[in-house]
Amino acid sequence: MSADQASGEPADEHPDVLAARVRAATALRDIGHAFIGRHATVEQIERLAEVLESISAELWPGQPRWREARFFDTEFEQGRFDRDVSDRPISGQASPWGLDTVLHRYGDEIEARVTLRAAHEGAPGRSHGGIVAALFDDTFGFVLGMLHQPAFTGDLYVRYANPTPLHRELACRVRLDERTGRKLLMSGELTDVESGELLVTAKGTFIAVDPSSFSDHTAERPAPPDEGPPQSR
Repeated sequence: MSADQASGEPADEHPDVLAARVRAATALRDIGHAFIGRHATVEQIERLAEVLESISAELWPGQPRWREARFFDTEFEQGRFDRDVSDRPISGQASPWGLDTVLHRYGDEIEARVTLRAAHEGAPGRSHGGIVAALFDDTFGFVLGMLHQPAFTGDLYVRYANPTPLHRELACRVRLDERTGRKLLMSGELTDVESGELLVTAKGTFIAVDPSSFSDHTAERPAPPDEGPPQSR
């Protein structure tokens, strides 16, 4: 009997499984930065491709995974807190696309600390603007979680005041400014922690929805695509 069967927990929620997923995702993120940020021989690149293709082929026959909608029931304590959605693309510790954010609540504001790395580069030496926009969108989502209010992004306006550097600690701090009916208006800033320089400002409008929009996997949702590893040509 497996550990998750013995505990009665779903496999992905068992601490051992989650820890393994976090470790694997961390390794995948590090591979991405090493692949972009360092020179490699043809032999190293081909060996990497063979290993990844082999593991991908092992994973695709598995059952599809669904994210459970428990995020809006989470209580965010003051100071540093742990995220509840480990697969979240930007802040999820078990996501290969994560930014390794460190999250804090200060009063009614949420702050994400992050150091962008080689694979986040857009223009030479600077972060890709889309990475910054995604960071704001994701961090705004934690304000929704703090308010226990499910919502979707209606619009997101980002103003790039200064270049966003790589390999420096940054702070993305956001808050709710106003609520009008179903519209939640938010704002935030991205700053360089060491220098205090303002890098980016953002404003977002989020549209409140019924919690059932997140909990029903079948409503208005197509069947999973028949995906698999790319076929060689």
